[in-house]
Amino acid sequence: MRLQIKNYLSVTKKEWNGMVVLIILIAMVLLAPYVYQASHKDNTINFKAFDKATVGTDKTGSIIADDSAFTGDSRIPPAVLFKFNPNHLPLADWVKLGLTEHQAVVVKHYEEKGGLFFTKGDVQKMYSISPAEYKRLEPYIDLPDGPAYHVNKVKPGETIEINTADSARLTMIHGIGPAFARRIVHYRERVGGFYNKEQLKEVYGIDEEKYNQIRADIAVDGRHIIKVNINTATFSELKRFPYLSYKQMDAVIAYRDEHGNYNTLTDLKNIAILNDGILRKIGPYLVFK
Repeated sequence: MRLQIKNYLSVTKKEWNGMVVLIILIAMVLLAPYVYQASHKDNTINFKAFDKATVGTDKTGSIIADDSAFTGDSRIPPAVLFKFNPNHLPLADWVKLGLTEHQAVVVKHYEEKGGLFFTKGDVQKMYSISPAEYKRLEPYIDLPDGPAYHVNKVKPGETIEINTADSARLTMIHGIGPAFARRIVHYRERVGGFYNKEQLKEVYGIDEEKYNQIRADIAVDGRHIIKVNINTATFSELKRFPYLSYKQMDAVIAYRDEHGNYNTLTDLKNIAILNDGILRKIGPYLVFK
């Protein structure tokens, strides 16, 4: 009986080693929370540094928001507030004022789409600038006080004729601001007017999305196109067309000098470097008298 109990309670060396490892693992699990607490102390907020940041100024009188005092990252430059006009302000200066690069990119994208800032209210309406950030920037914005600038837009069913409208009237088109209006007028003067709506997609910044936004508000009257007599036009007169390269202009004049006047647009097909696509674009602007 005693021998049976002894045999039952006895352990092999392999079993003994296994129990030792198990005991060590249990001890490590129990001690882990205490070791973690000992090696990770809570950070203490430096209120003195925070108070200093809120009232600090540089020698020029610009307020400095020293973010590094409470972020703990000395590599982040402090925001410096200075008098500024937000129109065409470089992205780097927006970041210097305390905006993140992403916020600054949103502002610049607004400008690229034709947006301008006329009053401080126009800056306030930017969704990328929070109310708190606007309050901090507002005293330094070099624009008149006032709400966001609004232009009376065309009513549903009304249209703007884009060959006769000045830049102010063009801003009545939904989606067209002063910058886009100036680009449209400049391009219109270059080509001699528009003969169809889709030519607006040739204006810098007007992509398919923008065109679909504005096309219902516009009308085109081809009678206002300024035409060129292809049989007397000089190289300088042909240069106005964005559709022709210098080489193609030279070819048009050289062929005319060699073969005589053109009678119809079909005659221009004899010039090898002019394809049907180019001829369709320049055709509405040409006369053959």
